[in-house]
Formats: sequence, C-alpha cells, structure tokens
Amino acid sequence: MKLNEKTTERLAEELRALKVVNSVLIGLLSILFMVTVYGLLKKNDTGVFSALIVVPIASSLIVLSSFGKMKKIKAELESRK
Repeated sequence: MKLNEKTTERLAEELRALKVVNSVLIGLLSILFMVTVYGLLKKNDTGVFSALIVVPIASSLIVLSSFGKMKKIKAELESRK
C-alpha cells in the first residue's frame, strides 16, 4: 500500500513504531559492536569475535533503510498539513 493511500493516523502509528524499533536496534547493535571490539582486544582466540563484528556492521543497513522510510513518512505527513 502506498503512503498516500494510508490514513494520517496509520502513518503516525508507523512512524512511532519505526522510531521505537530503530532505537532498540541501534542500542542492541551498539552493545554487540562494543562486546565484539572488547573481545577482539582482550581475548587471545579472536575467531568468534572477528566473525561477530560483521553482524552489527551489516545490520546497520536495516537501520539506514528504516531512516529512509521514516523520512518519507514524515514528508507525507507534512504534505497533509
């Protein structure tokens, strides 16, 4: 369904949900990144940590795409005012 076909209330709900999901995801990815960097610096066996560092970096693309969607929703809400 296109953004211009959704109600204003539905767009506002989606925007709030995206903000919450992005906040949680950013927090979790930050923690995972810090843990993997700590493991790389402090542990002798770095195989697991070097493999894990890819996860937060790759998952950050999800956050970036969500920010793009949030920007489109905000623009649509502004155009309706």
